[in-house]
Amino acid sequence: MLQICQLLGVIKPCPKFPLMNQSLISKQVRRKNLSAKNMSNQSSEPFPSSIISTINPYEKLKIIYDPASDTLTRNSSFPITNSDDDPDTKDVDLNPINKTWIRIFRPSQSQNNQLLPLIIYFHGGGFIQFHANSTVFHNFCKSMADQLSAMVISVEYRLAPENRLPAAYEDGVESLIWVKNQALDKINGEPWLRNYVDFSKCFIMGSSAGGNIAYNSCLNASELDLEPVKICGLILNQPHFGGVERTDSELRLVNDERVPLVVNDLLWELALPIRVNRDHVYCNPFADENLERKLRFVRRCLVACSKGDPLVDRDIEFAKMLEGKNVQVMSLVAESGFHGMAHTDPNKAKELFKIVKDFIFSQV
Repeated sequence: MLQICQLLGVIKPCPKFPLMNQSLISKQVRRKNLSAKNMSNQSSEPFPSSIISTINPYEKLKIIYDPASDTLTRNSSFPITNSDDDPDTKDVDLNPINKTWIRIFRPSQSQNNQLLPLIIYFHGGGFIQFHANSTVFHNFCKSMADQLSAMVISVEYRLAPENRLPAAYEDGVESLIWVKNQALDKINGEPWLRNYVDFSKCFIMGSSAGGNIAYNSCLNASELDLEPVKICGLILNQPHFGGVERTDSELRLVNDERVPLVVNDLLWELALPIRVNRDHVYCNPFADENLERKLRFVRRCLVACSKGDPLVDRDIEFAKMLEGKNVQVMSLVAESGFHGMAHTDPNKAKELFKIVKDFIFSQV
């Protein structure tokens, strides 16, 4: 596996309070749905007594959870960008009933009538936050379209806990079917895709939770006929996976500024189906006993991660697992950085885009 290394910047935890063991939300979900006796819950994995946290995950995420309705009040105000503000962006419906849609990005520079690769992108946000029109992801996709000379579609999928997994995976599969339908309809298909996309050169990409969704959407679509669409590769930027057993990087970065362990646990408890723990296959890819037969669309995979990210150990082991399944893997491990760095640091974004461009055009 290819690796890129930079200087490591370690975030040290600040000892103050014992680490919260998801007790509040676990109790809320139990009260609503079942007794503790019948629940295989995520609190069953105790934290080592030496692990400490200063963080309230609800305050960190600025959310209030209502166990009676299994819904969130989201108090963060993330800026959005309207597609009408950009002539090279447009929105189209995916499933009006589910209120899902797709934002399409085309390069701002003329491509001389050359058909372009298509990137089907899933944004991050821990399964519970952000949208395809969130400015941070709009800007990321717009820059990616320009710098890679590729068409990009960003999928607005349903969020948890109002729509727990696998709802987002279902939306991902539906987006792949939508792309197929545009390729087949030479007359009434979406004109931007019909005029600009080479459907034999499609890539599925996701960041953080979106990486998890991209991967599972590929698996769930494995038995579909997507012709004439050809999935040429899977691109996962700091994908969000988990498990009951703690990794060294999770413990080393227990109070990480962006994904502290208590926040990570809470995200999974809000996203996963009720009654399951973090060793569920949606969270822990190693738990999938039927993986090999699902890897039809995962023959090539780029996994980008950072040693400054608490998720890095899982990402590295995930890449090794795919290699063991005869997937051609490019694994890029930065020695420094943090979770979500490509969305907040333009230089990190450029580095990622260069790697993604090499991955795409080395094949096509």
